[in-house]
Amino acid sequence: MAEVRVERTGDGFRAVNTRGAEVAVGDGETEGVFTPVELLLAALGGCELVTVEPLTAKRGHRMVRLAATVQADKIATSTLGTITLTYDVELPEGDDKAEDVLKAVAGRVHEKYCTVGSALREPMKVDQVV
Repeated sequence: MAEVRVERTGDGFRAVNTRGAEVAVGDGETEGVFTPVELLLAALGGCELVTVEPLTAKRGHRMVRLAATVQADKIATSTLGTITLTYDVELPEGDDKAEDVLKAVAGRVHEKYCTVGSALREPMKVDQVV
């Protein structure tokens, strides 16, 4: 089970996981905090990269740089348009197969193995208890 507690602080909100890691959450007006939408985008990018990296490395193709930019436009109140994830990669020098391996692995991860991406593509039930 995944669990995060979100609580109000003196100057905004924070999300804390069960391992004690935390991130500041706010409305976008305060410096140094993520908005909830930015956290959603970070979750998608993080999910894909932390899944792609060990799979490419396991195949002997560790990227020198593996990063991604995740973007979405707000197209209406409470509605995002298409989310775009753009990889920023530096391939290992002299590794002629790294690009093909990366593309194949990243494609499979995007389509099947990133839980966050699957949650965004498929309708999921979200319950609320007040």
